[in-house]
Amino acid sequence: MEFLYRIKDDAGRIQEAFAQADSPAALKARLVARGLNVVDVRLRSGSSSTAGMFQRLNEAMEQIRLRDMVVFSRQFSAMVGAGVAMLRALTIMVEQCENPKLKRTLDSVRRGVESGLSLSDTMSRHPQVFDKLYVSMVRAGEAGGILDDVLKRLAEFLESRARLTAKVQSAMVYPSVVLAVAVIVFWAMLTFILPVFQNIFKSVGGELPAYTQFLLNLSQFMRSIWMALFAVAMVAAVWGLKSWYGTDQGRLQIDGLLLRLPVFGDLIKKVAVARFSRTFGTLVRSGVPMLSALDVVKDTAGNAVIALSVDKVSLEVRQGGSISKPLSKDPNFPPMVTQMVAVGEETGRLDEMLEKIADFYDVEVENAVEALTSILEPIMVVGIGGIVGSVVVGMYLPIFTVINQIR
Repeated sequence: MEFLYRIKDDAGRIQEAFAQADSPAALKARLVARGLNVVDVRLRSGSSSTAGMFQRLNEAMEQIRLRDMVVFSRQFSAMVGAGVAMLRALTIMVEQCENPKLKRTLDSVRRGVESGLSLSDTMSRHPQVFDKLYVSMVRAGEAGGILDDVLKRLAEFLESRARLTAKVQSAMVYPSVVLAVAVIVFWAMLTFILPVFQNIFKSVGGELPAYTQFLLNLSQFMRSIWMALFAVAMVAAVWGLKSWYGTDQGRLQIDGLLLRLPVFGDLIKKVAVARFSRTFGTLVRSGVPMLSALDVVKDTAGNAVIALSVDKVSLEVRQGGSISKPLSKDPNFPPMVTQMVAVGEETGRLDEMLEKIADFYDVEVENAVEALTSILEPIMVVGIGGIVGSVVVGMYLPIFTVINQIR
């Protein structure tokens, strides 16, 4: 939104100007950071609250893709490594950024750095764009004077996470689409096709087969008000389940159930182990302190059960213990993982071992996705055939009954 602000100069004169900001408080803080004496900030006439509401709604719908963060990290790393001053590098990034939301965030980061804050502190004010992992690695890079290397590792890490996410999503797209098509076909046949045959069945007379009568009753139900009530109940159930998943206890129970699912549970576990190893190894290699790295890994685990395991590891390390000991007691971490972590601790090459574990499980995830897809394809094809065939059989059974009556 656009605001009119008034400031008092050194001579005591009042000056007015216009500026855009998310809120009056944000604009006032920005002006104070520049050393200006702010008198007041008000919404510019013509910039209505309705327009501001639509602007905020539009901004909420904007998304920052993982690729945008990868491009920013690589370009920022290249400029910092080439000796470009921080403020100038951020200014260049703001000017060439194509994503509107990321552009506004980088401009806010630039203003924060210009006011004297560190890069990591300024980024921490935007948790929706720069998560704890990103901020922790940048802070470690600032402390060690290796910010360009850390940003490059961040770009590589984000690319690896994007590839892993794409592999998992590819396994879910095919069965989801096929299942949706099967449901739509079954609903269309029961709602539009079967009622046409119903009149023919009535004109012929005689008693309908039990299976055909069941399909007709189901078709009538799907065209009645009860179907709308059933749909509302399903939406309410999904909303309730999502709300329960938002609680700590619900998230722990649902994530634990997902890990125990046949076929899918093994894939979820491998993805979690790969993410844990990649994130932890990247943080350790970037110089992030061990306990801080474990806190970040816990928050970015993506699974409450794995996060609880990492919390136990963190407690053990705080008490002077090792990382591999609590992991060896956790059934979600295979023996190979715990043994390699133990070797890494003994040799002082924990980051290398974690990277090797992550590479190995990336391949395991890819193989599991291919195996899962090969299993689901014939199941889905047979399922669609069964759904369509069940309705067709229900429509043809009365014809056989009529033929027998004629004979």
